[in-house]
Amino acid sequence: MTASHESVSAPTRRTVVAAVGAVGIAAALTACGSSDDSSSSEPAGNAAKDGAGKELAKTADIPVGGGKIFGDAGVVVTQPKKGEFKAFTNICTHKQCPVTAIEGGTINCPCHGSKFSIEDGSVKHPPAAQPLATKEITVSGDSITLA
Repeated sequence: MTASHESVSAPTRRTVVAAVGAVGIAAALTACGSSDDSSSSEPAGNAAKDGAGKELAKTADIPVGGGKIFGDAGVVVTQPKKGEFKAFTNICTHKQCPVTAIEGGTINCPCHGSKFSIEDGSVKHPPAAQPLATKEITVSGDSITLA
C-alpha cells in the first residue's frame, strides 16, 4: 500500500490580510448597528437621539429665562419667554462635551467655557464657533415631548 501525499498549501499573505480585514469590518459594522432596544441611548455626539414621543418634562419644570438639561435624551429645553419653549442638543460644538448648566440666559459648557443662547442656541462666548443644533419638541397642554 502506498501512502498518498496531498499537497496542502499554506494561505498566502494576501489571503490572511483579506480575512483579517473582513473580520474587522464585520466587527465595526456590528458595533455601529442599530439596536431594537428602545431604552438604549446613542452616543452623546449624535445630533438626533431616538426618543420621539417620549415626554421630557412638564412645562412647569422649565423655568422662564432658563431651562433644563436632559442628558439621557441628549437635549436641553429652554423657556426664553413665558410659554415659548426651545430645544437644542446637549453637546457643545467645540469639543463635544456635554453642557452642564443654564445660567444668566446661556447654556454653559464646563470644558472650555463656551456659552450658548437659550433663545436660539447661538454662540454667546467662544471657543465654540458653531451654534447648538436645534431639536424638535412638541408642547401639548402641560407636556413637552421630543417630536
